[in-house]
Amino acid sequence: MITEIIIAIISLIGTMIGTYGGIRASNKMTNYRIEQLEKKVEKHNNIVERMYKIEENQAVINNNMKVANHRIDDLEEVTKK
Repeated sequence: MITEIIIAIISLIGTMIGTYGGIRASNKMTNYRIEQLEKKVEKHNNIVERMYKIEENQAVINNNMKVANHRIDDLEEVTKK
C-alpha cells in the first residue's frame, strides 16, 4: 500500500512538471508571436506616417504649381497686350 502511494505521488509530481513545462513552452511561443506582430504593426505604422508626410508634401507642391501656373498665365496676358 505504501508503494502505491509513493508511485501515485511520483506520478503526480511528474504530471505537474510536465504540465508546467508545456505551459511554459506555449507561453514562450505566444510571447514570440506577439513580438513579431508588434514589429509588423510598427513597420506598418511607420509606412502610414511616411505616406501622410508624402501626401502633405504633394499637396504643397500641387499648390505651388497652381500658383506658378497662374503667374505664367498673368505674364502671358501682360505680354500679349
